[in-house]
Amino acid sequence: MSPRDFDVEKADISWCPGCGNFQILSVLKEALAELGLSPRDVVLVSGIGQAAKTPHFMQGHIIQGLHGRALPVATGVKAANPGMTVLAIGGDGDMYGEGGNHLVHTIRRNPDITNLVHNNMVYGLTKGQASPTSPIGLKTPVQVDGVFAEPLNPLSLALSQGASFVARTFSGDMPRTREIIKAAILHRGYSLVDIFQPCVSFNKVNTYKWFKENTYVPEGFQEPLDDRGKAMELALAGPPYPLGILYREKGDRPTFEDHLAAYRETKEPLWRRTPPLEQVGSYIEGLR
Repeated sequence: MSPRDFDVEKADISWCPGCGNFQILSVLKEALAELGLSPRDVVLVSGIGQAAKTPHFMQGHIIQGLHGRALPVATGVKAANPGMTVLAIGGDGDMYGEGGNHLVHTIRRNPDITNLVHNNMVYGLTKGQASPTSPIGLKTPVQVDGVFAEPLNPLSLALSQGASFVARTFSGDMPRTREIIKAAILHRGYSLVDIFQPCVSFNKVNTYKWFKENTYVPEGFQEPLDDRGKAMELALAGPPYPLGILYREKGDRPTFEDHLAAYRETKEPLWRRTPPLEQVGSYIEGLR
């Protein structure tokens, strides 16, 4: 496969010139192609926002739903057709704000999906209001005196809830981002990849220069497999913020799909099965 297999011909990409989303779009196509996946193998689920537009500009099966609701939809898609590669894509506002409750419970359920979060620390679609990850003191058109609320730490939250794969990267480091996305897709279970990416129009503080100066790969860093305590130390550090796969659980923990009664007797995907309409009808009649 080639990254070009995921191109949408004459796509009208409505991102600002210089937006970090362009880099993420590019490396995502590269990652999928290098894994030997075709557009027919991939489901891209998103909510609302600039990052959530990513599936518009790629070939694949696409579902765009309500603000913050990508994760439950992605969980349902994977349950109905476990053979598909399912990614939930959105921004820090979409995933950590409107979707924050879904984030917590998706982590608990551990579906075999990959969650890519484009983290620019503002709401880019609606002109730069503070998001859950905005740093204290950041001034926006709404927070004119500066943000006072403590920013959400998505990595420590994910680790505390038992996430089996947690990583952070920077869109400006495209080779590392590509490899981390590939590792997340290959991981069996829920994978969170928090991707720092500048909003060149509405966040004049957390710029490309700022991210380069305030991120680092720990010296001698080895992926701390199955060391949740060490991963938590790294997740709580910063700025500067460590980059890499902070945690990847050893072993093969059962996924959400593994627990479903529908797959105890047969592994045939739900979408291929004929619904037992007579049984459903009898059940409904019995409730009357």
